[in-house]
Amino acid sequence: MGVSAVKRSVSVAVFDPADRRRVLVVRRPPDDEELPDLWGLPAASLRAGESWEDAVRRAGREKLGVELEVGPELNRGSTARAAYTLEMRLFEARIVSGSPAVPQPTPGVTQYRAWAWGEATALAPAAARGSLCCRLFLERGG
Repeated sequence: MGVSAVKRSVSVAVFDPADRRRVLVVRRPPDDEELPDLWGLPAASLRAGESWEDAVRRAGREKLGVELEVGPELNRGSTARAAYTLEMRLFEARIVSGSPAVPQPTPGVTQYRAWAWGEATALAPAAARGSLCCRLFLERGG
């Protein structure tokens, strides 16, 4: 049996500045291969030579239209997918400029249909369907 490919990704927990019980959640597009129409956290795959923190900042720009200040790593984990193993790190981040808006005009990356401030329970359906970013967030105590 051969070694499967590894895909490295980041997910981002941006807490509501007015209420830390709420986090910025995004709705995935209906044509998403693995989690269509489900609410989750913003996420991005690492590019060659890119640091975890740089990927968090890029996710903010390319997927939400904001500049993020990267905070601490909150959790990490992995899961087997059909064609690869997904390794993910969950970071806390804070919006330092801009206001979230989706979708963004960035080609070649998953664009979200909507965003909202949601409680941890909003992530449970996607976690139950195999969403690693949602599982990592809920495991850390939501």
